[in-house]
Amino acid sequence: MIVDKVFDRNNTVYVKNVPKKGRGVFANTAFREGEVIERAPTWGFCNTDAELLDRTGLFQYYFVRHDRKLKKDPLTGYVVFGFISIVNHSFSPNAKIAWADEESGTWASIVAINDIRVDDEITHRYTNISAYPHSISFVE
Repeated sequence: MIVDKVFDRNNTVYVKNVPKKGRGVFANTAFREGEVIERAPTWGFCNTDAELLDRTGLFQYYFVRHDRKLKKDPLTGYVVFGFISIVNHSFSPNAKIAWADEESGTWASIVAINDIRVDDEITHRYTNISAYPHSISFVE
């Protein structure tokens, strides 16, 4: 059986294919500005690991935190375990990534920056677009 939508455990978001983009995350419930859409654990890695990951398909799915450079932290990027990792880019996003460093590790949340209606695609602005190969184009 082929399923055209895959839902999270709470049925608040779902994943489906978006023409010319691949998979995307969509709201199954409405989100108000400031609400957390999802919170997920992460795995952080250093520059040496990043050089290896950049040569794989995982490059398109890891996150760069620019605030880490200000803290002189050796971690370069993070793999986020959750739907957040496949939220698509937009130059006019309706959500943003919020980071929390806790005793249990680093967590990433995606937070609505505008009201989001049911069936709207959830998007955020990628911070490392300049690092992507020229063969990858971003579609709004």
